Amino acid sequence: MTDALNDALRSVALFVPKLAAFLVILLVGWLVAKVIAKAVDKVLERVGFDRAVERGGVRRALAKSKYDASDIVAKLVYYTLVLFVLQMAFGVFGPNPISDLLTGIIAFLPKAIVAIIIVVVTAAIATAVRELIANTLGGLSYGKVLANIAAAFILGLGVIAALNQVGIATTVTLPVLVAVLATIAGILVVGVGGGLIKPMQARWEGYLETAARETQNIRQQAQQAPSPQEQAHAAAERHDGGHHDPVGAYAAAPTQVFDQHTDGNGSQQY
Repeated sequence: MTDALNDALRSVALFVPKLAAFLVILLVGWLVAKVIAKAVDKVLERVGFDRAVERGGVRRALAKSKYDASDIVAKLVYYTLVLFVLQMAFGVFGPNPISDLLTGIIAFLPKAIVAIIIVVVTAAIATAVRELIANTLGGLSYGKVLANIAAAFILGLGVIAALNQVGIATTVTLPVLVAVLATIAGILVVGVGGGLIKPMQARWEGYLETAARETQNIRQQAQQAPSPQEQAHAAAERHDGGHHDPVGAYAAAPTQVFDQHTDGNGSQQY
């Protein structure tokens, strides 16, 4: 009985310091994480991070969110630091399943962060390309469609790269890509090899003639469109809240006033 009591007291004596260290690490780490997160939020807002992200096309994604871009980054920093704090706190108890789980999550975080950055940067590039093509080919009926297709293609490449970064591209994108290619190949085999050679030839001749005409239209439209520098300047003014005042522009334009009067013959003198 005495030995059992001594063992219990020894276990409690060994556990209490570990528990105290766990609580101290948890409290201090939590306070440090909150301070660093607030500092990151203020620094990002001061350097204009929110405006830069909104110009990249993320504004619509955050339209219904109560957080702006700097708040989201600060939250990510906060929860990342909390994970490190939890790992350190549970580490005082020695090897345990919770520490192993936290270690795995922390090891995955860099890949997830890089994947998010890839998607954000790709979305910004896709938005810029879409606006550039839409402004350049705005006079054509299919200009907006081409702009959306180009943006979707660029964004799709970014998503595939992000999935590859986190290590799930081969299990998700590869079967989808194979299915799409197999569908296209099946359509070509059945359509072209199934007695549609001459109709397809006629169609292709029509497609080539249309493509030649539309190429000339696209060239003319591109020559008449504003330059990329002018489009970028206009987009920056829109995002910065600037607007064009046609009345003010007209008023500021140089004008010449003509005094008119009528002589006795009814003709006007200038």
